[in-house]
Amino acid sequence: MVAFGGNALLRAGEKGTFEEQMRNVETTCAQLVHLLRRGYGIVIAHGNGPQVGNGLLRQEAGKQVYGLEAMPMDFCGAETQGSIAYMIETALERVLRREGIDRPVVSLVTRVEVAPDDPGFRNPTKPVGPYYPSNPGVCMGGENFTTQSHFTRENALGWQKNDHLRTPWTGIAVYKEDPAGRGWRKVVASPVPVRIENIDLVERLAREGYIVITAGGGGIPVVREEDGCRGVEAVIDKDLASALAATSMKADEFYILTDVPKVYVNFRKPGEKALDAVSVAEARRYLAEGQFAEGSMAPKVRAGISFAESGGECVITEASQLSNPACGTRILP
Repeated sequence: MVAFGGNALLRAGEKGTFEEQMRNVETTCAQLVHLLRRGYGIVIAHGNGPQVGNGLLRQEAGKQVYGLEAMPMDFCGAETQGSIAYMIETALERVLRREGIDRPVVSLVTRVEVAPDDPGFRNPTKPVGPYYPSNPGVCMGGENFTTQSHFTRENALGWQKNDHLRTPWTGIAVYKEDPAGRGWRKVVASPVPVRIENIDLVERLAREGYIVITAGGGGIPVVREEDGCRGVEAVIDKDLASALAATSMKADEFYILTDVPKVYVNFRKPGEKALDAVSVAEARRYLAEGQFAEGSMAPKVRAGISFAESGGECVITEASQLSNPACGTRILP
C-alpha cells in the first residue's frame, strides 16, 4: 500500500496547473518502479487537499457569477478523487511503458464508511477551501451565522434536524481563524474511517497483478443507513484511510510518501535526530511528547502505528528514496 502525499501533485510555489500536476505525478510514479522491480503488488491512495480547495472556489464562483447550485463536500471529494486518479493512472501508464513493465492500472472511485456518531462531527477541525480576511459567517443557504453556537449536534452529525429520512445537511458553514494569522477558513469534521467499500475487490485485483488506485483523498465519506449509504460533509484523513485499506488487505508493507526522507524528533530544533526504526511503543511515546506536528507528521505516525499494530511494517519516507530497500523511518510491530 502506497499513500501519495500532497507534494506528489502540487509543490510549493506552483500554481497548480494541469501540466504542473501531471509532471509531479509522473516524477512520483517513476519512483514506484523500484518497488515493482522488487516484485511488489501495489495499491495507491492519494491526498486531495489543494484540489478540493480549488474545487470549492470554483463552486463559489459558479454560484456568484452564474447562479449555479453549489454541490456538497462529498460530491467535491468524488470529483477530485476521479480527476486525480485519472492523472495518476495516465502518468503511471507512461512510466510502465517507458520501463518495459507490463502491469495494468485501474482506478476505483471509493466510498469510505464513517460512524454517524463519530465525535469529530461535534468538533469540526479540518480546514478546507480558501482563506478569507475575516469571518464570512455565511451559510450556503444565505443566512448569517457569526459564531459556532449555531453549529448544533444535529447538523454536526450531518443530518437535518427532525427529518425522519435524515436528509444530508449541507447548509451550514463553520469558519475558524488560522493560528498562523493567514485568515479564516471553512472547517469540516474529520471522522475516523470504519470500512473501505469494495476493499475485497481492490485486494483481489492487486493480487492478480493490477496496480489499483483507490480511497483517494481519504475516500468519499458516507454513513450507512437502511436504504444504503449517504454522503456527509467531512474529510477523512487519507493516511488513516490508507492504513485501514492496508490492514484490510493484509498488505505486507505500507509506504507513506511525504516531503522528507525520514521522520525526525526535535525537528528543526537543537538535538534534531532522524529515526531509522521505531517500535509502536516508541512511536506512541514520541506522539505523547508532542514531537510531531498536527496536520503534518502526527497523522502519518498515527496511521503507521495503526498498520503496524496489525502486524505489518510502515515506512514513512520521500518518494526519491524508494530505490533503497532500507529507506525511511520504519514503524515495526
